[in-house]
Amino acid sequence: MLTVARCVLAALFVVLMSFDHVICYMVAYALFAAAAITDYYDGKIAREQNLITNFGKLLDPIADKILMVAGFIMLMRVPDLYIPGWAVVAILAREFLITGARSLAASEGVVLPANIYGKAKTVIQMTYVFVILAAVILLRIALVVPALRGMLPCDSRILTAGLQYLSLAGIVFVAAYTIYSGAQFTWANWNALKLHQM
Repeated sequence: MLTVARCVLAALFVVLMSFDHVICYMVAYALFAAAAITDYYDGKIAREQNLITNFGKLLDPIADKILMVAGFIMLMRVPDLYIPGWAVVAILAREFLITGARSLAASEGVVLPANIYGKAKTVIQMTYVFVILAAVILLRIALVVPALRGMLPCDSRILTAGLQYLSLAGIVFVAAYTIYSGAQFTWANWNALKLHQM
């Protein structure tokens, strides 16, 4: 149920992020946070109560990918940000590669668990979405509330430009670490995947 809920929340997130309005962004932010929480408790409950099923093993990683893909792609549509397509493509390519590798190993009866690099990658990706979307929301609120606008340290155009540079630097780091974690996963499971057999 939590896995299915995460897919539904991801879909609602996409719908809300399709509208360039601060209220929609705020609700979308809350939904993304809720989806991230279900991801944590999904695995926790499954392990503690031994509720690991084929349905869960199939849909859980897919739900995670859907959520993160939705986050990155919808952030690309936000006018205040600069997120180049190549960075998102690099992130998605890594995710597809590892998912394919796990499917290949599963067909041989081998389970490839996530390592520390993969777990850190997930945290970094989610943190990026949380921080950047929060920054967009805060800037939008500050610009529409007169009392807050007067408290801004500089011109709104400078703040928007700074947010664009922050989003660019952040996504480049996320993409680089995502690729690095994929390389670590491939190296660690090279023999298990029988990649040495050409």
